[in-house]
Amino acid sequence: MADPWLTIIGLGADGHAGLSDASREALEAAEIVFGGPRHLELVAAGARGREWPVPFRIDPVLAEKGRKVVVLASGDPFWFGAGGSLSVHLSPGDWVSHPAPSTFALAASRLGWRLEETLCLGLHAAPFERLVPVLARGVRAICLVRDGAAVIALAEWLVAKGFGPSNLTVLESLGGPSERIRRAEAGGFDINDAAYPAAVAITANGAPGLPRAAGLPDDLFVSDGVMTKRSVRALTLSALAPRPGEVLWDLGAGSGSISVEWCLSAQGTSAQAVESRADRAANVRENAAAFGMAHRLSVTEADWAGALESLPVPDAVFIGGGANSAGIESVWAAMPEGARLVVNAVTIECEELLARCHAKRGGGLMRIEIASAAPLGRMRGWEPARPVVQWSVVK
Repeated sequence: MADPWLTIIGLGADGHAGLSDASREALEAAEIVFGGPRHLELVAAGARGREWPVPFRIDPVLAEKGRKVVVLASGDPFWFGAGGSLSVHLSPGDWVSHPAPSTFALAASRLGWRLEETLCLGLHAAPFERLVPVLARGVRAICLVRDGAAVIALAEWLVAKGFGPSNLTVLESLGGPSERIRRAEAGGFDINDAAYPAAVAITANGAPGLPRAAGLPDDLFVSDGVMTKRSVRALTLSALAPRPGEVLWDLGAGSGSISVEWCLSAQGTSAQAVESRADRAANVRENAAAFGMAHRLSVTEADWAGALESLPVPDAVFIGGGANSAGIESVWAAMPEGARLVVNAVTIECEELLARCHAKRGGGLMRIEIASAAPLGRMRGWEPARPVVQWSVVK
């Protein structure tokens, strides 16, 4: 490896005493040392120290290329740390990293938890809703939090979501001389003096958690009534066939229920929801936030036919509203080979359009007719929903 100009050092709560020889040598040779105020104080950076800007940015580090620079991060710099943010902008020979044990590793060792069976989440710079897709009875999670106030706020959030009986362990300054570990139940949480840096370990209890099968209950979504209903949504997600890391275009998104479930379906999936009405676009954003998917679901408020050029290349496309012949042709032209297209229709005119598309492009054409039991006088009868025709095809 060429002599790197940047060294990324993982720092524990024990500061300089816990550093490896390589980390100490890099610190001694550094012209500039970037880190948080606590980090800079732990290594006595002095005049060489540069505090991270608020809000966090990496450009001050990149601007010093060619000088000997050290970046300090807590624990493992590549686990919810600055390492990943920096490395994507650097060449392999530019940097070297010396990690320390992560907070997750230290917490698991104190608790006796198998780390491979424990969820590890960075909630110090993310909303608590990131827990929504993953928290259920019996689940164990270790969460990094911003400060002592966030510890209290997390307990209150868990109670509001039905997880009041969950057992919480607050772990402060792990590995340092001020290490402290305390336990309380979320519903009767009485730890109000937690100090940064802190993590909260959760053994979840109470609410059952979010179902993971496609077709979540309709009442979980904010909607004006225009949405792909539960049963049809399950069939639509099956046809879209999401895989990890893939991108969906959700055109005519309505409430965004398809986008939300796409993002919930697999690791790293993302969705581009396009909706022309401002009130419905607001519903999409609200649903994305409520399910902890706001970081993976983008909303474009526009007529989708004119918005395609601004969207990233899709792996799958769903047209839930506003389909016409010109629009489908423009979508088809924008899709790469191997991408999937699914279009749902509820009007006779749109059914006819999809029949012509099926004849031209192939794929599958399915008519979905669903009826639900409903009161009929003193007895019950079948109440049919409006039929949906679905065309699905791989380019």
